[in-house]
Amino acid sequence: LPLTTVAITFPMPKSGNIVGAIQTTKSHNRESLGDIGRRFDIGIYEMIEANPTVNPWSVGNGKTITIPSKFILPPGPSEGIIINLAEMRLYFYHPDGKYVSTFPIGIGRKGWLTPTGDARIVSKEKDPYWIPPDSIRAAYKRKGKSLPKVVPPGPDNPLGQYKMKLSIPGYLIHGTNKPGGIGVRSSSGCIRMFPEDIEALFYMTNLGTPVQIIHSPYKVAKIGSQIYLEAHEPLSESYYRKLTPIEMFKQAFHEANIDYLYFTKW
Repeated sequence: LPLTTVAITFPMPKSGNIVGAIQTTKSHNRESLGDIGRRFDIGIYEMIEANPTVNPWSVGNGKTITIPSKFILPPGPSEGIIINLAEMRLYFYHPDGKYVSTFPIGIGRKGWLTPTGDARIVSKEKDPYWIPPDSIRAAYKRKGKSLPKVVPPGPDNPLGQYKMKLSIPGYLIHGTNKPGGIGVRSSSGCIRMFPEDIEALFYMTNLGTPVQIIHSPYKVAKIGSQIYLEAHEPLSESYYRKLTPIEMFKQAFHEANIDYLYFTKW
């Protein structure tokens, strides 16, 4: 499987808030949409959204596959890290203000929410040990499984080779030993990244880098007279649905400084 060797990195747009371009590729035998997406640093659910008629587990040979590599930048200040849970994607604004890099992520599965809010990176560690929290050990026990008190670095460590601790107690940005969990709800609340992506982000970031975790299923941009909408399925829990879908939709226009009424008449 050919892997990406660098992050998806774009120059910051001189006007507007759109980066990248939609691409297509041809599938090969025995590839899944997840395999194809990883070649382009796109998560599995993003690939499913962009290719709704394709069997995600058995694509077949020679099919034209859409790569959704055009992004509306998330709302908020263009600094540090912004994690959009609804999109299952992380954005890193380079300190020089000239570039933005973006990565697919795995987030908390149902029952194990990833919180929204503001944080900072407070520590970084290569080849980390994993000390499973009591809550995870209890969950394993309920399934008839057991976990050691400490998991050393290596192929069995679910943190992968790199971890970055957030100021939100108990939450990390880290790698994984199960890449199939990227682009889906797969974690116990932490942010998972492909091994090659966490390695890149680890060395891009400094201690104290601000991190904003948001839930923005709709993102809006306006270039000239054209209005662009990027839409993702909102996460289902009431924690994330403090607004109705139409209220979230209107909020996206407000965050983009575009009059929603203008859009409805357009």
